[in-house]
Amino acid sequence: MSPHARETRPFATEIKFVVEAPTGARIREWVRENLEPDPYGGGPFKDEYQTASLYFDTARGDVFHQRGSFGRSKYRVRRYGAASFVFLERKLRKPGILVKRRTTVALESIDRLSLSRSDPEWPGDWFHRRLLLRQITPTCEVSYSRTARFARTAEGPVRLTLDENVRVLPADAPRFSGNGGALVLPGQLILELKYRQHAPAIFKRLVEDFGLKPQRVSKYRLGMTALGETRFALVRATGTTAHV
Repeated sequence: MSPHARETRPFATEIKFVVEAPTGARIREWVRENLEPDPYGGGPFKDEYQTASLYFDTARGDVFHQRGSFGRSKYRVRRYGAASFVFLERKLRKPGILVKRRTTVALESIDRLSLSRSDPEWPGDWFHRRLLLRQITPTCEVSYSRTARFARTAEGPVRLTLDENVRVLPADAPRFSGNGGALVLPGQLILELKYRQHAPAIFKRLVEDFGLKPQRVSKYRLGMTALGETRFALVRATGTTAHV
C-alpha cells in the first residue's frame, strides 16, 4: 500500500460544538445506538483511540492568527496511540473544497523535519519542503481521547468525532513526548460533525435532541492559549459558524 494519500472533498462541511461532560456522555450513548463504529477504532465498542498531533507555526503566530494563506492551510504530524509510524498531514481549504494530503513515515524519521534541507529520497520530502518555505516550526503537541462513528446516509457518508481529555504541551522540536500536559477544556468535550453539502437527517436530529449550537473551535489555538504563549493573543472559542 502506498504511504501517500490525497483526498479532495467538494462542499465538505465540518461543524464543531463544545459540550459539557455530562452532555458528552449522553451524546456518546446516542451515537453508539445510531451510528456505526470507526473501522480502525478499539475499545469495547470498537470506536475509541488516542490521538496526538504536533502543530507548526511561524515565529509571529501567523497560523494562530489565520493571517493570509496561513489561515487556509494547516500542517501537522499525527500519531495514533503508540504506533511506530506517523502521518504528515496538510489540510488545505479553498472556497467550496477541502483538500487533504497525508504521507506515512516512521516515527523515528521525523527528526529530519528539524534539518535546514529536505531530502528528495524521503517520503516526507514534500511536507518538509513546505515547512521550510513557510518558515513554520513545531509549537505544541495536542493529545486527546477520541470516540469516532460514521454512517452511510442519503446525502453520502458522514462522520462524527467526540474528543475529551484534550491536553497540550509546548514543543520546539519534531518529536512526541507522550507526557500529557495541561488540560485545555476541563469538564468539556469537542464534538465534530463531518458531511458533504447537505446535513443528513440523523445529524439534524442529534443537534435538535441535544440543543447544540455550533462554535468556532481550534484545538491548536485553544492549546496555545492554555500554554499562555506571549506571542499569541487570547482567542475565544465562540461564534456560530453554520447551522445544521
